[in-house]
Amino acid sequence: MPRGIARVIDNVDLNVHAEEVLGVVGESGAGKTMLASAIMRVVPPPGRVSGKVIFESDKLGRIDILSLEEDKLRKVYWSEISMVFQGALNAFNPTLRIRDHFTETAAAHGWSDRDEVLEKACKLLELVHLEPERVLNSYPHELSGGMRQRALIALSLLLDPKLLILDEPTSSLDMITQRVIVDLLRDIHEKLRTTMMFVTHDIALIAGLVDRIAVMYAFKVIEIAPTDALFKNPLHPYTHGLLRAIPSLVGELEAIKPIPGRHPDPVNPPPGCRFHPRCPIARDVCTEVEPPLIEAKPGHWVACHYWHELG
Repeated sequence: MPRGIARVIDNVDLNVHAEEVLGVVGESGAGKTMLASAIMRVVPPPGRVSGKVIFESDKLGRIDILSLEEDKLRKVYWSEISMVFQGALNAFNPTLRIRDHFTETAAAHGWSDRDEVLEKACKLLELVHLEPERVLNSYPHELSGGMRQRALIALSLLLDPKLLILDEPTSSLDMITQRVIVDLLRDIHEKLRTTMMFVTHDIALIAGLVDRIAVMYAFKVIEIAPTDALFKNPLHPYTHGLLRAIPSLVGELEAIKPIPGRHPDPVNPPPGCRFHPRCPIARDVCTEVEPPLIEAKPGHWVACHYWHELG
């Protein structure tokens, strides 16, 4: 029986700067994937998105993704904004070879020179450290998980998008392959200067890749800061808890402290600050008044009534 409306993204206000790598982190269920899906306008029904997603396009000018007509939206996909979804096997058509994915994507955007498309595909596959001849002639299931993920990243770069959204691109991979993917993305960013938004629950994984980090909790952005500032001096108790929960090779196991409590219900989130039931410094005002996202320090934004006690 329906219980009500679940607001899985709630008044998110976020900028992605040109040529930066922005990390979006938080626990599972925080709304990270829905944020990425909303930007791409691929939220599955019965979900609906309200608001605006403003994108600065060299070809189309300043556009609102959510108000575009379908024909213009198709021009934006892949050529302006690409997305690497969780689980590369599900992103590929299992009946097509990898080469067909490249040629059909290019053809859908008016690029009909098959030889030229495959030449660029080979360069992109080499960029992600794959053997072009072997991969292009393979079906998706014939590649390992890491190879599929790298092939999907290469495909997403085929039309030189301005923004590449990566939604948990390493979630189904082992730790070594995860690090390989992150290192590849760093190399790609340095060479191509592609703007990226990396969505993940693993804040430690992206520490050396991203320029800024936006922390989400209970469907809201509760802290945004440059990576170094966030790791050295988090201003939100939730971010502080995330960092304390990261395992260390040199630290004591007793120093790892998971955040107590459970993530809130999307249908009936707590009033005031949504983190207050789990917060070690919460007070009466936190249970009643929702803190606004303010610039507590230059470039460091936080939504907490008592951020100065951590800062």
